[in-house]
Amino acid sequence: MTKLLSQEMIKQLISMKEAVDIIDKTFIGIGEGTVVNPPKVNLDLGQTGGYPYYDGFVNAMPAYVGWNDSAGLKWVAGVAGERKAQGLPYINAMLLLIDPKLGEFVAVMDGTYISNLRTGAQTASALSTLTDKKHLTVGMFGSGVQARFQIEALVERFVIDRLVIWNHRRSTAEKYAEDVRSLVDGEVIVVDNPEDATKNDVVITVTGAHEPIITKEMIEPGTIVMPMGSFQEISDELILAADYLYVDHVYQALHRGALEHLTEKGLITPDDVTATIGEVAAGKVAVENLDDAITILIPIGMGAMDVAVGGEVYKKAVEQSIGEEFEFITYE
Repeated sequence: MTKLLSQEMIKQLISMKEAVDIIDKTFIGIGEGTVVNPPKVNLDLGQTGGYPYYDGFVNAMPAYVGWNDSAGLKWVAGVAGERKAQGLPYINAMLLLIDPKLGEFVAVMDGTYISNLRTGAQTASALSTLTDKKHLTVGMFGSGVQARFQIEALVERFVIDRLVIWNHRRSTAEKYAEDVRSLVDGEVIVVDNPEDATKNDVVITVTGAHEPIITKEMIEPGTIVMPMGSFQEISDELILAADYLYVDHVYQALHRGALEHLTEKGLITPDDVTATIGEVAAGKVAVENLDDAITILIPIGMGAMDVAVGGEVYKKAVEQSIGEEFEFITYE
């Protein structure tokens, strides 16, 4: 029997604190070699402007996670076009889990909430792996759903002394500021000039920008820059000027998002990666002193994180008898 879990069921079964702890364990597993995470397989549905002209993509993200013996696949779509015209969220995902020993599908569940949850959680986990600071000032670029999850996760590990928000539409930024104000201990500020949001300990971008918003001149030493989007949110000059570059998955980080076209030009190679977050988490690589350095930190997103969170959700669903059971195949 396969357990079916809706988004509302999943929300009952997992908290952000639990998600951050799960991501910690999974980063360690990646560093120790007990996580198997092939690169994403991308199906272009017109995201790059070609045929078919649906202005979207689908990624297949399989993984095995050793520490909780979970295996599965996240199938995630990002579609603008007609989906946007109908007022639907850009991202939509499903997560399929399989018993790795038996090969039976044990769960089919909403992957959208898990995807948002773990993306926020991996930011908090990665940052707490690289820095022992307890207080942070944060510059947030973007004011959508993911910007909210970023703050929910960060406050599980850090006290935010100041949150500075920039968004291309100020009204959206102001609404987001009100939404997260209760989560932030310090002041929450909305700015019109992008540079005003870069004078912080950490700068996070969660936008759909295809052109750089943040340039080299905006970033001071001692700043950790986290370009989380799948596009070009920070300038090539900033990336090339960085003292340290940490990523979650070398191949994926080099071929998506901020580093993609620098890789295509041969200006960034695997040798330019300081270390993976997993190597640091597992104690295989010591963190350099980042106080006087410009650091780029890119947890671009790995299927292992979704599978790890989904695996824990499934176990709790079984324990609490939550979810529907469906028999896809009847064996005689």
